[in-house]
Amino acid sequence: MVFYSLVLSSEKVEIFATSINSIDQTLYAEGEVNVVYKDYYISAKRAKYNKESGVLELYENIRATQGDSYKILGEYARLNLQDKQKEFKPFYMLESQTKVWMSAKEADSDEVYINVDGGSLSGCDPNDPLWKMEFSSSDYNQNSKWLNTYNNRLYIYDIPVFYTPYFGYSLDTKRRTGLLKPSMGLSSDEGFYYEQALYIAEQNWWDLEIKPQIRTLRGSGLYSTFRFVDSKVSSGSLTVGGFKEKDRYFQEQPLENQKHFGFDLEYNNRSFLNNWFGLKLKGQSEIYVDLHHMNDVDYINLSTNDTTTTVTAQQILSRVNMFHNDQKDYFGSYVKYYQQLSPSSGDSRSIDEINDDTLQQLPVLHYHHYLETFFDNHFMYNFDIKTTNIHRNEGVGAIQADIDVPLTLQTSLFDDYLNVSYKTFLYGQVSKFTGLDDINNSKNYDDGYFAKNYSVIGASTSLTKAFSDYTHLISFGANYTFDGIKNDDGYYTEHKEDCPNSNDDICDFYNVSDSSKDFKLEFSQYLFDKSGSEVLYHRLSQNIVYNDDSSEDSKQYGELENELSYNFANGLSFHNNTFYDHDENDFSNIYNKVSYNGYGLGVSLAYLYKNNFLEDTQSGEPYSKYLTSSLSYRYDQHYSYKIVYNYDVQTNLKKNLEVGFLYNKRCWDFGLRYVENNRPILSSGGDYNSVYDRYVYFTILLRPLMEAGSNPGLSYKLPEPYKGK
Repeated sequence: MVFYSLVLSSEKVEIFATSINSIDQTLYAEGEVNVVYKDYYISAKRAKYNKESGVLELYENIRATQGDSYKILGEYARLNLQDKQKEFKPFYMLESQTKVWMSAKEADSDEVYINVDGGSLSGCDPNDPLWKMEFSSSDYNQNSKWLNTYNNRLYIYDIPVFYTPYFGYSLDTKRRTGLLKPSMGLSSDEGFYYEQALYIAEQNWWDLEIKPQIRTLRGSGLYSTFRFVDSKVSSGSLTVGGFKEKDRYFQEQPLENQKHFGFDLEYNNRSFLNNWFGLKLKGQSEIYVDLHHMNDVDYINLSTNDTTTTVTAQQILSRVNMFHNDQKDYFGSYVKYYQQLSPSSGDSRSIDEINDDTLQQLPVLHYHHYLETFFDNHFMYNFDIKTTNIHRNEGVGAIQADIDVPLTLQTSLFDDYLNVSYKTFLYGQVSKFTGLDDINNSKNYDDGYFAKNYSVIGASTSLTKAFSDYTHLISFGANYTFDGIKNDDGYYTEHKEDCPNSNDDICDFYNVSDSSKDFKLEFSQYLFDKSGSEVLYHRLSQNIVYNDDSSEDSKQYGELENELSYNFANGLSFHNNTFYDHDENDFSNIYNKVSYNGYGLGVSLAYLYKNNFLEDTQSGEPYSKYLTSSLSYRYDQHYSYKIVYNYDVQTNLKKNLEVGFLYNKRCWDFGLRYVENNRPILSSGGDYNSVYDRYVYFTILLRPLMEAGSNPGLSYKLPEPYKGK
């Protein structure tokens, strides 16, 4: 091996070869030629270098690598080391991280750009690519790793399926401003759907996503999300959006609003006291903001073309939570604001009237002192104080303060086989009412207080035994609760007879209860295999309440709860949670779930039964019966199938159905989904209704140009005659 080194314009070029000869100003290298120039490593069979012109030519089986980013191959390369120009014939480039390759007859480059005339690119096997994109010209920025291609034709198995005059793609993970992939669909009701997102990321600490959409028969809208990181421990996002229905669509459909709009704000700072106020507090301080506002649920429905991915409800909750926490004390402040999106069944009031009457917590102030122990952990205490401003826009509000102080004595007996404890709880609440000047106080909203003391005597034991194949843990516990001193005044005295079981407005603030004598028994057991994995979990719980009177109902049994989970060795698992009501002599709640995962098969079947024990069926459904199920199967490394079916048995209403398959390869996915979905709407008259949709979704994922988990690229909504339960 012969080594030759030269310095040109203060830049060193090294040539290694089996033999190197020089004739006049030309240097010839043959056999295993290797060239090192800056961060380029180039190999070839033969090379020729002109010392006068600074031109290096390489021949046959050329491989060029720059750092660890990409490789270039060809049969002929011409490098002008003075002008820093490069030329390759034919041209083949492979980006090593993303595995995207580009091929063309020839290409030239300088220090920044690689320019290609007429070629193709793909992320698949170059010998037989499943998909490829052919283009008329292309340029690649070696510094920013951004690739531009022009006049693109997308081929799948040599079949042209798509054309775009321009396509830009980043070959690294750096965020950049540009167009995101579009989402489109076709609906008999809403017409052609098209959404084109614009992504703006000019600085590292923020980005902005703007998503205009059009539904040709329905209307148009715009949703935008601003995301930011304002410190190392804090970040947030703001989403605003709106959609306007076309006059014809609005007149034909039973919608309450022609315009749908709203916003969502989320922010989290994990050290806001030190960040904002320059403090040096020990412990943890955090603020969490989660605010929402919208005029109806269609603001959520129209934010995407796949309503199965959204969760809607009749009521939304906005929260602002702040706290500071150290080893001894916890200080918190919480704000909760509820917005009703639709009236409850039988409520004739408007949405504005309902929201004006809704109770809000603005705010809750909370202090908690953590557990203190004395006398070798035999005596323990802590205390908790809360003050809540219960506010409504119109009507009576209240300021309520609660204090709770538990005191505990505990010890173990019989060589730690039995744990016994005595706990006494001191609890009090004070209420001061507001807004009384705006109403006729005939219902006696009088300021008052409530105080009580109750005690709990408990005994428990836990036993563990290891066997050859598993470990068994079993626990028993019993608690007896009895009353102590109690006192009340004002509001609590005047309404303690009727409020615990009344829906009258006067009882909105009566959230205390008298303690009663009860006896609670609890049993639990666990089985663990050799690896420590849980095989069995079983728990039984029964509460017995003793009243002070001598009537027939002097002894009342609470609901018997039985919970069982069993994980079989072959991937099969079973879970059951059952409640039995002794007074009704019937089951009040039964939940069963069976699931299996193994050999590429995933099965889940769950059934919920709930008995509300309602005599007047007009006040609601007497029963709840709900079925959820899913089935997935991975046939091999390429094909997978999925079925989802959810059904409300009591109302005989199909909630949603999904059937689909996914074909997966290293460089692309193709998916087909048939979806039926029952989505809620706010209809004219303020009623809460739903619309049953049927869709067909087509998903094409070209790796690595697209990422998994994105919205479907194309959807088709089935025409109206095919709708139904």
